[in-house]
Amino acid sequence: MSRDWDRLARAVEEARNAKGLTQVGLAEAAGISESTVQNLESGDEKKRIPSTLPKVEQALGWAPGSGLAVLAGGEPTAIDSPVAADDMTGKLPLRIVQALGDGLLLDTKILDLEDDSGARMIVVVKGKQNATPEEIQRALLAWERTEAQLRSGGDAAAAG
Repeated sequence: MSRDWDRLARAVEEARNAKGLTQVGLAEAAGISESTVQNLESGDEKKRIPSTLPKVEQALGWAPGSGLAVLAGGEPTAIDSPVAADDMTGKLPLRIVQALGDGLLLDTKILDLEDDSGARMIVVVKGKQNATPEEIQRALLAWERTEAQLRSGGDAAAAG
């Protein structure tokens, strides 16, 4: 599977600009060198995933694994409010707290239910902690199929 380094470069640059950061500012926020940011934003193909990518994700407010998702053709997942998530852990069943802590965060989705109640479904998609880019791509494709089934009311599942 090929990785789309140009896509990642554009996503990092757009997110950096949206936060009002220069390359130096992002480097400082991530605790990495400016040349590392420049290299990442160059879009040049790399033989391996940079070890600094998780630091860049965190500095940009992306969930862990977002950079890999972008490389595989997906979108980064923004972390809305880490404090709010921490506050919720005491209110969730232990099995849910444990599942949220295990593995690599691949995506999240809030789906409005189609009724007048205003109810919503919150989906958290997790993958294996040390997943390869290929495994992440397969997991994201499986999630896309499942999301389509959820949105269609399960018709695709019944038909398949």
